[in-house]
Amino acid sequence: MADTDARSDDTAATQRLGRITFRAWRRGFRECDMVLGPFADAVGPSLTAEELDAFEALLGQDDDHQLYAWITGTEAAPPEHETILMGKIRDFMRDHVAHAVNEGIG
Repeated sequence: MADTDARSDDTAATQRLGRITFRAWRRGFRECDMVLGPFADAVGPSLTAEELDAFEALLGQDDDHQLYAWITGTEAAPPEHETILMGKIRDFMRDHVAHAVNEGIG
């Protein structure tokens, strides 16, 4: 019985990450898509449940321009979004996305 429960948990986690990844790639603001989509693909599987909660909350923001400003640091993120996850997104952008932009992504 325990194996069935473990598989159910894995399936639920996989489905949740799939929904998050879909939303991350389809923000409607290309700059956010080019950060959050690849982040979800590359880092998403290693995020904790708490980090996935923070990611979902971040994706719930309506203003993509403001969200992008929080990620780039041109505006301070509100305290509820200044999380370990935001640090990981910023690191990912600095280490991976900025290089891809310089190479002509988009």
